[in-house]
Amino acid sequence: MEKAERIRVRVPGKVNLALRVGGRRADGYHPLDTVFQAVSLFDEVEALPAPRGVRTVRVLGDQASLVPTDESNLALKAAQALASYAGMRQPGVELVIRKTIPVTGGMAGGSADAAAALIACAALWRIDVAPDELAVVAAGLGADVPFCLMGSTALGRGRGDELVPMLSRGSYHWVLALPDVELSTPEVFARFDELNPDAGPAPETPPGLLAGLASGDIAQVADNLVNDLQPAAVSLRPHLADVLAAGVDAGALTGIVSGSGPTCAFLSENEDAAVRLSNALAGSDLARAVRRVCAPVPGARLLSC
Repeated sequence: MEKAERIRVRVPGKVNLALRVGGRRADGYHPLDTVFQAVSLFDEVEALPAPRGVRTVRVLGDQASLVPTDESNLALKAAQALASYAGMRQPGVELVIRKTIPVTGGMAGGSADAAAALIACAALWRIDVAPDELAVVAAGLGADVPFCLMGSTALGRGRGDELVPMLSRGSYHWVLALPDVELSTPEVFARFDELNPDAGPAPETPPGLLAGLASGDIAQVADNLVNDLQPAAVSLRPHLADVLAAGVDAGALTGIVSGSGPTCAFLSENEDAAVRLSNALAGSDLARAVRRVCAPVPGARLLSC
């Protein structure tokens, strides 16, 4: 291995077009029926050689101070999991994460970095691992990590890690409002349990959503977006209701909390409408930042090696 070797991987965030949630199981997980879509808001993870047994992570960019750099960092956990899977004894790596995806924003930022770390470390350590093998390692790290590897649009069941790629025609223009509040996923699921004490299996994804994606009918997709965690997120952070209302008032086809929140995702009719909407939201004081993205995009991809 050459000392100057540097591996860079780019990985997208996601929105959930549907997130149907069932009651908490005995193992602590909630059954899900969800539709993921990868959007053009990217983190980059760089892997560099390090001495044997040394694994470190540095985080740069937006909200970098909110990301742990100890052993709880999910990208570091991904490196360890890959080394264990490959039977390697303490290979070294220095990871550098450049953040753009919101931290604790409901867009799988940590999972995205873990997926990118798997690909980057596999390249750095010269591990010959097939995509389906990498997906197995990813599933052990978290429910969203396999989708961050796959990207595009996919149906997820189980914990969200049982994936089926979906036909999705056309391009989707999203405007993301990033409120200046934080939400943790466990907190939101706990509130969901309080609000839904008798929840059973996860409801099915609306058939109209699947039909709209297959035909490229954006209006039909907008009419069928659903997030069962949204009431819980809004009850914990009532400000999100104001953000959602403002986006619709400014011309969005519809708005939805992304995942467990607090990011609010607004679907626009086309690119021009998205530009107008992003300008309107950026001129308000409802969000710390506004991002305009398109979808679907591929999952984690190697940029250089």
